[in-house]
Amino acid sequence: MDVLQAMKTFTAVVEAGSFVGAMDSVGLSKPAVSRHIAELEQHLGSRLIQRTTRRLSLTREGQSYYQRCKEILSAVSEAEAEVGSSAIEVQGELRIGAPQTFGAMHLAALWGRFASLHPQVTLDVELSDRIVDVVEESFDLVVRIARLPDSSLISRLLAKTKMVLCSSSEYLSKRGTPKIPEDLMKHDIISYSYWSSGNTWGFLGPNGEVTVHVNSRIRANSGDTCRAAALAHQGIVLLPDFLIYEDLRSGKLVELMPEYRTTELGIFAIYPTRKQLPLKVRKLVDFLVDEFQTPPWN
Repeated sequence: MDVLQAMKTFTAVVEAGSFVGAMDSVGLSKPAVSRHIAELEQHLGSRLIQRTTRRLSLTREGQSYYQRCKEILSAVSEAEAEVGSSAIEVQGELRIGAPQTFGAMHLAALWGRFASLHPQVTLDVELSDRIVDVVEESFDLVVRIARLPDSSLISRLLAKTKMVLCSSSEYLSKRGTPKIPEDLMKHDIISYSYWSSGNTWGFLGPNGEVTVHVNSRIRANSGDTCRAAALAHQGIVLLPDFLIYEDLRSGKLVELMPEYRTTELGIFAIYPTRKQLPLKVRKLVDFLVDEFQTPPWN
């Protein structure tokens, strides 16, 4: 008995609601469909389908087996598509969304490389720090930086980034260096408008979690603007290391209170569904995963 074919036949019968209805989808005669189901039940030692003159219904074992068959057949289809895709030319338009600063700093140079690998693909890239609706706005893929990805969508982790509390040495020479989070309440703060917790900043220190409310002297909806203000000695800022790693290495900015850990965020590739994922999207996701195996800010 061909178990995989029998699973396909069983699944077709369940979804069609009858043996006759399953004939076209599996390309078999009614006696052959009946034989596959009988052989499968004998092989499993369990009845899967209750047969009456009017209708078919699944047994408890049949319901469980049907769900597993769906998963297995889907995995087989994906594996076949993966192998077969190597010989298929990827083509079509990809609509991509990404955060403004991250998109400019770390993604802009990648689009040309991806386009060179797949000359039949066209790219439509939109940079914005707002949270876009992947489905409603018809994005094929969105790069999003967050603690957790949207559970209603499919995501792949590309890299991680941590938030770094920092300032210029010149600012610190004038105003002093904070030693504990509570000291921040006496300092000029530069804040990012889209930071999820607003002006409430949390840290994990030697004695546990600490939360402080800071007062913003400068607030901006652009990470680049916040960085520029810090480099201009205007205050203390909390920014992701992917944005300021070169400033930290050169000494233009100094990390503060490293013993107090800040938030770590994931950088995710997000797309609407894994089911029947277009080849062009799969290729782009795999490309981004490969490119960020060793992020430059780590």
